[in-house]
Amino acid sequence: MSGTQSTPSKPADAPERGHGRGIALLVICSCQLMVVLDITIVNIALPHIQTSLGFSTENLAWVINAYTLTFGGLLLLGGRLGDVLGRRRVFMSGVLLFVLASFLGGLSQETWQLLAARSLQGVGGAIASPTALSLITTTFHEGPDRNRAFGVFAAVSAAGSATGLIAGGVLVEWLDWRWVLFVNVPIGILIALAAPRFIRESERHPGHFDIAGALTSTVGMVLLVYGFIRASKDGWSDSLTLGAFGAALVFLAVFSAIETRSKQPVIPLWLFRDRNRAGVYGMMLCLAAAMFGMFFFLTLFVQNILGFSPLRAGFAFLPVSVIIALGAGFASQFLPRWGPKPFMVVGATLATLGLSWLTMTDVNSTYAGGILGPTLVFGFGMGLQFVSMTLVALSGVAPKDSGAASGVLNATQQVGGSLGLSILVTVFGTAGRNEATDQVPKFLSQATSAQRLEFRRTGQLPPPWGDQVLASGISSAFVVAAIFAVVAALIALVVIQVRASDLERLRGATMPLVPAEQSATDAGGAAPSAATTNRAAREGPPPDG
Repeated sequence: MSGTQSTPSKPADAPERGHGRGIALLVICSCQLMVVLDITIVNIALPHIQTSLGFSTENLAWVINAYTLTFGGLLLLGGRLGDVLGRRRVFMSGVLLFVLASFLGGLSQETWQLLAARSLQGVGGAIASPTALSLITTTFHEGPDRNRAFGVFAAVSAAGSATGLIAGGVLVEWLDWRWVLFVNVPIGILIALAAPRFIRESERHPGHFDIAGALTSTVGMVLLVYGFIRASKDGWSDSLTLGAFGAALVFLAVFSAIETRSKQPVIPLWLFRDRNRAGVYGMMLCLAAAMFGMFFFLTLFVQNILGFSPLRAGFAFLPVSVIIALGAGFASQFLPRWGPKPFMVVGATLATLGLSWLTMTDVNSTYAGGILGPTLVFGFGMGLQFVSMTLVALSGVAPKDSGAASGVLNATQQVGGSLGLSILVTVFGTAGRNEATDQVPKFLSQATSAQRLEFRRTGQLPPPWGDQVLASGISSAFVVAAIFAVVAALIALVVIQVRASDLERLRGATMPLVPAEQSATDAGGAAPSAATTNRAAREGPPPDG
């Protein structure tokens, strides 16, 4: 499909130096903050959403997946929309769609209503986020001003995940879980009102929209995730489970055929021809799967078993964000000396150790004794890897294709996280059912008549029997999460190659400003960072060795 094209004109000039550009940057960064906040702020609210709307633990994963699948699946198409139709116009449209979806989600009375709203949020985020970054390049002249703007953008993204953890706890504890969605409404409206006044429209470029590719890939992934989550409840022989997997394979096959024939594919398949880049994409799939699962299940554990309040739960995850940022900073400092591969191998190994430690979690585990230590080990390992993977993914890519290369890395993170979480939920459900088989007789022999009546009505075991089921399922899920990390470590060890030209480039070039930001953002499972795009937009990657 061809995009509408206006008569070419000279590029929009940046606003005059001073107050106007400062407000323009505030508007752009506010959008990024809103999108980054959305997963971490909702993550803290999951137990309350589950109770309020009656989600099962397995289906609760859709509150995350509905957003990340549409976000990741449409992210590259959203960037293309801004190039062809005008970035400010598309930016405002994405923000307003995000606001509408947030408002509808906050009003949800049924599970399907919330999931539909979360999907619509993902569409809005996929439109607004990539254009927000692009607007910096059209608002600020290349050089120190633009570099400073990118630095502010990175800092806002880094603070977003940590802010979301605390803000989510405050809103849920003092108001209601619905306010983690309602809070986006006033912010988004102010952004939409300020954008036309302080941000100038960009030049529109000719191009095509690979809508068929974006839709078939997104639908295929949704069906694949649905198949895994349904299997967790109804088994692998269920007709709808098998039908979902079959339909997913058909859609993904059609997507591959479309991409090989499209002149401007939403995912350029040639990016996977480079051994290192393909390896990084594989690592990101595995690591995002482990990371999304870890935060999902630990959120349930600390609130449902340890009895943490939402606010306390938010503070409980802050050390992970900090240690990821420290790991990324350490990697940035020593990458020129040692190259990316050692950090990728050691980082994936530390992630494996942290997740393996978490497999020992049970109902008697405490936060200080059973949760904090392994999450810090995991977090430091993830911090070491984010910088390295970012650099390897962009190595040898022409400047005109750097946005696509970094966009695929970010999309891979979202899709890998959703798919991995669905697999872990399947493992959780199977282990939980097996544990429930042992716990139900114990419950019936000790329960009061009121407890038995409630169990017949809801099918849910109360504490302490229900806690045993939850802890057993979570521990089993961490076993598979650790396997994901092992696969990532093997890819780093066997697939990734260090070239002499890469080391020479690292020793002679300045490290990017924002990988630490991406890792800190990812700590909360948040919206993908545009860290790699920042650097590529102003420098372009060096030639491949």
